[in-house]
Amino acid sequence: MKSEFKNDVHLIAYCGLYCGACRKYVSGKCPSCKQIQGKHWCQIRTCNMDQQFSSCADCKLETPNACKKFNNPISKVFAFIFGSNREKCILTIRENGAVWYAAHMAETGQQSLKSK
Repeated sequence: MKSEFKNDVHLIAYCGLYCGACRKYVSGKCPSCKQIQGKHWCQIRTCNMDQQFSSCADCKLETPNACKKFNNPISKVFAFIFGSNREKCILTIRENGAVWYAAHMAETGQQSLKSK
């Protein structure tokens, strides 16, 4: 069965979420994290762009949650509401690579790996 979601490493958001399986992206209401033009409120995005990282998986910190920009109150609320686990996403990218991660997320239709 062919997935309706796009398999593209460029659709991995800086924080590890997968834009290619996001309803807003799929419906054309959002260009994806990496395609938004101009200034943006997301400190994770700004940090990754400044460091020229593809995602937080490129960072040298042992775990993403060690970063104050990654592990902030807004991210905790987001994770609770949507049941997402961005740290698990980043660690999975590090372990399996971005190509595998994008393919897996597109195939399973997940925007994020779940907390449990």
